[in-house]
Amino acid sequence: MATPVNMAAAAPSASAQFLREPELRRGMELLYFGHGHLTRSVDEGLAAQGLGRAHHRALYFIARKPDLTVSELLSLLAITKQSLGRVLNELTDRNLVVARPGERDRRQRLLRLTDAGAKLESDLFEAVRIKMSAAYARAGQQAVSGYWAVLEGMIPEEERYMVEGLGG
Repeated sequence: MATPVNMAAAAPSASAQFLREPELRRGMELLYFGHGHLTRSVDEGLAAQGLGRAHHRALYFIARKPDLTVSELLSLLAITKQSLGRVLNELTDRNLVVARPGERDRRQRLLRLTDAGAKLESDLFEAVRIKMSAAYARAGQQAVSGYWAVLEGMIPEEERYMVEGLGG
């Protein structure tokens, strides 16, 4: 078993040459490993429900924006209609999500979490919150703001409205 390492103490600071390949590769590696640990923190809860990460992403975005349309969710998840249909059918069959017709356009389907769906999403988010809160606390406010700026910079300008549309 590997000995835990204090990453903050072991990691070199970003060099003034932060756009060189070694620094970019280090950033990619940290992103891969950090994201992997973050997503694995909810995998156990998903597995207990017989659900996968696509279900989690759908629950998350529906929780963030009640009455999200199916087409908006399709755009946020960037998956095929067929894949989204399978995910939504399963979430609906399990009474985690309800779909109702739109008020102006009855063909629209507006999505909301049921009480059971909201509880599951909240439980899954708690696992993420614990890890992110600890990482944010270790990094400090300036680092968190910098991290957000880097992540935002990776989103094409024409797609940033999707993040802004989710609220605070």
